[in-house]
Amino acid sequence: MTGQINRIVFRMTVGSAMLGGIVLVLLILMTCLSITGRALVPLGLGPVPGDFELVEAGIAFAIFAFLPLCQVQAGHATVDIFTSGLGLRANRILLAVWELLFAAVMIFIAWRLYEGMLGKLKNGETSMFLQFRVWWAYAACMVPAVIGALTGLWSAADRVVAALTGRETRPALGDAKH
Repeated sequence: MTGQINRIVFRMTVGSAMLGGIVLVLLILMTCLSITGRALVPLGLGPVPGDFELVEAGIAFAIFAFLPLCQVQAGHATVDIFTSGLGLRANRILLAVWELLFAAVMIFIAWRLYEGMLGKLKNGETSMFLQFRVWWAYAACMVPAVIGALTGLWSAADRVVAALTGRETRPALGDAKH
């Protein structure tokens, strides 16, 4: 069962990151097109209307989409000046505590995105230029945030088991060997 859960978590995080990457590439292409359009205004072209609104919503989504995979791969930046002198068991316990905190923060963020989405849906707020409904961006960001919260819970459970048993199932934070 644990192996199956691990595979599901990895697939969710990779899928989320891939979707975030696609959105990021599309934003880059749109930005290039918009900049080119601005440069060619004398020829009758112009910037992509509402480009900054799309970049704002898309970048937020991409960030949330990449977080779960970063969590699974222990890719968050760390500074281990103080912890490098601690023993392996103490580091495992400390890592489990950080994973629990990450899970709590991701749950909080997903909850606040949900509440924000409901608020924007209720008041019908739209973006200034494109007039797209702002709740769409909240809903889009909420999906990878929920994946991040689930990944955080899974990761915290995995690290707690490692702290209690001494059995590592994946690399520690910043462990470049894995």
